[in-house]
Amino acid sequence: MVDDHPTLTNPAHAGPPAPGSLAARLGGFGPVSILAVVVIVLTGSVAVAPVLYLPVGAALVLAWTRLSETPWSAIGYVRPRSWLLTLVGGAAFGVAFKVAMKALVMPLFGADPVNSTYHFLAGNTALLPAAALTMVGAGFGEETVFRGFLFERLGRLLGSAAWARAAIVLLTSAGFALAHLPDQGLAGAEQAVFTGLVFGSIYAVTRRLPFVMVAHAAFDLAAVAMIYAGLETRVAHLIFR
Repeated sequence: MVDDHPTLTNPAHAGPPAPGSLAARLGGFGPVSILAVVVIVLTGSVAVAPVLYLPVGAALVLAWTRLSETPWSAIGYVRPRSWLLTLVGGAAFGVAFKVAMKALVMPLFGADPVNSTYHFLAGNTALLPAAALTMVGAGFGEETVFRGFLFERLGRLLGSAAWARAAIVLLTSAGFALAHLPDQGLAGAEQAVFTGLVFGSIYAVTRRLPFVMVAHAAFDLAAVAMIYAGLETRVAHLIFR
């Protein structure tokens, strides 16, 4: 992460890249930049073992940021004012958000209390470390792609007006939901809409990724903990019996 103080940014980012250079093509909206967006979004996370996924798409975003000479702050890589508050606050928010989604929001949509896609993790100690590592990676990777990168790209295209920021939150939330549809079905996509709207709104206001990264990771880790401990149905019925 870089500091948010303007005098500490890299001097190399002081001006726009030279016209016609690779940096200019990647940072613009021609064929090269469009191809970069498509590749990054479609790559996402890559499975390397059961329930172990690497955030390759996020790694490509970091490469794009460097090659396009885009300031790191433009994709939300800004050092928080307090790492302690960010870690504690983000973790608390993420866990509380997951409980609220499981106990209050998803039952209203008639979602099955049991996540059938990942139910094999129930009591599965052997796969728990890999699953936990993947959830942490998802907090870093998905926020880097769907908030940091796509907010920068769409912001450059649509501008920074209030309507543009709202449209970007909606568009990225829809894309986030679609990304979760193939493996988690309709319920996973519905949940992703809400998480995308919440995390996207926070990022639209703060323009800092660390908090939403931590909150996202905590949200997913709480989901894995519920599945592993066999608490999904109990939490889902806390409010609606």
